Amino acid sequence: MYPLNYIQPVFRPPSEGRSLILQVTNGCSYNKCSFCEMYTDQQKRFSPKPIEKIEEELRGLAKAGYPVKRIFLADGDAMTLSTRRLVDILQMINKYYPDVQRVSSYCLPRNLKKKSVEELKDLRDLGLSLMYVGCESGDNEVLRLVSKGEDYDSSLVALQKIKQAGMKSSVMILNGLGGPELSEQHALNSAKLMNAAQPDYLSTLVVEFPTGSERFEEAFEGRWRKLGKLELFHEMQILLSNLELEKTIFRSDHASNYLVLKGVLGKDKEQLLSIVTTAINQPGMIPLREEWQRGL
Repeated sequence: MYPLNYIQPVFRPPSEGRSLILQVTNGCSYNKCSFCEMYTDQQKRFSPKPIEKIEEELRGLAKAGYPVKRIFLADGDAMTLSTRRLVDILQMINKYYPDVQRVSSYCLPRNLKKKSVEELKDLRDLGLSLMYVGCESGDNEVLRLVSKGEDYDSSLVALQKIKQAGMKSSVMILNGLGGPELSEQHALNSAKLMNAAQPDYLSTLVVEFPTGSERFEEAFEGRWRKLGKLELFHEMQILLSNLELEKTIFRSDHASNYLVLKGVLGKDKEQLLSIVTTAINQPGMIPLREEWQRGL
């Protein structure tokens, strides 16, 4: 829809499908997570986009009359930029699109270590209102094995800062990330992290490796394998059973998921658990995605 020259590939959350994807950085500054292949191509080596180029793109879109209601700041961790640079970008957005409804971004927990709550409030006042945080797991052993570079505490601190700043958080947990041996503790500690953080949105994706899992499996030293459908459902059952959320919109509807779940936690907790239990105990009763529908 928007005629911009992106450095491909470009990724964005499913809910940003109609947003202007504004590439303010290229790639990911960390780029060490063993489960992630998104920014491993040579052309995706991390670099910030010159501020003059960002303004040129916004000016061109506005002059051509392209409507923009929502903007997603790409690539993988735009929040690694300094607060001053982010302020400049948001001020430009407000200059060319003063009626924009929402600005959002991916956010690694480490991105917020040196940003104060007051700085985040300033960004919120300029329109940056939603952070997509890939926690992946709340279990420290799993996080270490997948080279996430984060732990339970660093993830919680970041999510608390986001909430204190008046922003919303959308957290992603990877179903199956720990394999069969660590499945239960992965689910239990992920639930513990979510209970402490109370995010506005929570989604689960199934871990997949379109180009192969050799690099990922190396750290597990033979302890990891891909979970089967029933094992994934059991892990989901443990996660849901232990979630004590007050008002979190829950989605398990990414293309990677076999079992589609949607609801608000906690009011829909028992209903969602019933669906998962039925999928486990009465195969065929709950429609599942076929492999060809899981286009990754």
